[in-house]
Amino acid sequence: MSQAITPLHHSWSLLVDAGKCPPGTEWLDIVKLISSFASVESFWSAYNNVVPPSSLNVNSTYHLFRKGIKPMWEDPSNAKGGKWVMSMPRGRGQTDNVKRVDEWWMYTVLAMVGETMGEEGKEVCGAVVSIRKSQDKLALWINTTEKTAAIKIGQRWKDALKISDKTTLRFQAHADAVKSNSSFNNKIQYEV
Repeated sequence: MSQAITPLHHSWSLLVDAGKCPPGTEWLDIVKLISSFASVESFWSAYNNVVPPSSLNVNSTYHLFRKGIKPMWEDPSNAKGGKWVMSMPRGRGQTDNVKRVDEWWMYTVLAMVGETMGEEGKEVCGAVVSIRKSQDKLALWINTTEKTAAIKIGQRWKDALKISDKTTLRFQAHADAVKSNSSFNNKIQYEV
């Protein structure tokens, strides 16, 4: 008896990087494919067989992107877009954030592969969870910077995360990241 396969609307790729490039190495060379999937069953197989983000080494990052989209600002699918960012401080008194990063990552990937954040299901390119010494960051990458569309997606992501109105998500354009050569230290264009 064969199992039924439940297809997703799109195929996705889960990648990981350890954050530090050895001299003479391009960043993309350290990004490793963990799994690609196109069904609910293969998604859960991949998701359930990796360590949660909170267990990654400091400076490591998970990237979950539509198959064929590289987790880079310059990728044609990302170049005219930006990202919504949620920062989660670490350290003394912040143990809840360290534990919640796993939950928020799960909510993010479920909303992405379930196609619940964009109007047409094409706006969301991927998501990143970056584990750092002083704060972890969760980012939702989209293919637009147009204010109305970006804010709708940001609000849907906030709803998917089940976070309070006191928590602010901030939107940054990838074009600014290219100019500054920095992932997160860029002008805030919108907030929800």
